[in-house]
Amino acid sequence: MLLAADHDPGRKLDREHEGEVMLLASSIVIGLIGLLHIYILVLEMFLWDKPAGMRAFGQTPEAAAVTKVLAANQGLYNGFLAAGLFWGLSLGADGTGVKVFFLCCVLVAGVYGAATASRKILFIQAVPAAIGLALLMTA
Repeated sequence: MLLAADHDPGRKLDREHEGEVMLLASSIVIGLIGLLHIYILVLEMFLWDKPAGMRAFGQTPEAAAVTKVLAANQGLYNGFLAAGLFWGLSLGADGTGVKVFFLCCVLVAGVYGAATASRKILFIQAVPAAIGLALLMTA
């Protein structure tokens, strides 16, 4: 059964406007997640054994020295996640699949990191990725 409200042009514009708002919100969240992963790249690749890196990851100078190469490798992977998110953003509406893929990668990495390394990773990586996915799916 068709209702008069289904044919209301103003209602259609409202839905289109809502979609545009959600797309903008998802793009902002995805951009922030990308920036976060660039920050993590810098911490892990360049500052791991410096005061800022050791403070961020709760490392001692001795532990940081031993794990520096492993941390740099992790940082590189975080850079790939950021690059993928920015690539998806650069494609605009055509980049939805790319954005979904890389947000899912961030989400899985965040859940795995929370389960194996530190629970705070769930809130730093996984939750923002889930929010980005939800916003993107409602756009």
